[in-house]
Amino acid sequence: MGLRGRKKKRRRKVSAGQSVRPWRKCSPGPRTERDASNWSTDKLKSLLLAVQVKSEEGNCEVTEVSKLDGEASINNRKGKLIFFYEWTIKLNWTGTSKSGVKYKGHVEIPNLSDENDVNEVEVSVSLAKDEPDTTLLALMKQEGVTKIRGAVETYIRTLKTEFTQGMILPTLNGEVVDPAPQLPAKVEESKVKTGTFASQPKSVGVKIPTCKIILKDTFLTSPEELFRVFITQEMVQAFTHASAVLEADKGGKFQLLDGNVTGEFLDLVPENKIVMKWRFKSWPEGHFATITLTFIDKDGETELLMEGKGIPSPEEERTRQGWQRYYFESIKQTFGYGARLF
Repeated sequence: MGLRGRKKKRRRKVSAGQSVRPWRKCSPGPRTERDASNWSTDKLKSLLLAVQVKSEEGNCEVTEVSKLDGEASINNRKGKLIFFYEWTIKLNWTGTSKSGVKYKGHVEIPNLSDENDVNEVEVSVSLAKDEPDTTLLALMKQEGVTKIRGAVETYIRTLKTEFTQGMILPTLNGEVVDPAPQLPAKVEESKVKTGTFASQPKSVGVKIPTCKIILKDTFLTSPEELFRVFITQEMVQAFTHASAVLEADKGGKFQLLDGNVTGEFLDLVPENKIVMKWRFKSWPEGHFATITLTFIDKDGETELLMEGKGIPSPEEERTRQGWQRYYFESIKQTFGYGARLF
């Protein structure tokens, strides 16, 4: 009996409320198992909440993940990674017509599992009860479904690449090795490397030498979607791979990377610009840089210009690399806004 058959047999025996675990059999050789359920929940929410579509009739966006039931895990058996995931998902969407009239609806995904290809995943779109007919429903059923499938595809791809980091795999000679640590571990590593500067005495009210940095990159998404990535707490947590707290309003505070980055929003211009006070924990006490993010529409893509003023000079290269790696590159990898994979 093949793996598919064993899964089906196992699933028939599981009753409602029970925790489902991948099929196991005692066998020699290296084997590890990782529960990917919590990671998958955060990843799916961040990807699905980023779904937006537009047309001449108006625009639609996923506004809530109302149900996300299931689990995911990865098993390493004799050097082969076996992926298991099974999810039932319900979403709420809102459409706004060109004249400003709002409509509400639902999306159901009842069969997201490893037994179905992405194009086999059922995505059912409907209007909420008592909502009048609207052409925005057709927009969601066509372009909306396409983007939702794209989000699901990104989840599956990152599950099989990003989350598998740290799985113990045997080498060709049978020895067991542990691959490179995940992104959070790299953040911790950077903190260790910069510990000398962090341990130096900090002065308050004393001028320090500062510099200015400019970064530019292109993202395969709209300015509106990319803007949301920086102001939505769940999406920030997804691409930073760490806890975050933020108030996306002028004067609102934020804490990222488990409190290692803090600041305040000075200005928010939807789809156009974000200005914020920003500091890393190891910087001299009370010192903030001014970070300005400008979103430029480039025919369906977005050019993001980051300008940082008041960066402590000894921290110039570290700050530049940090923004490039833990903001720009991580956002592309997390939400699929980088080069498309075929």
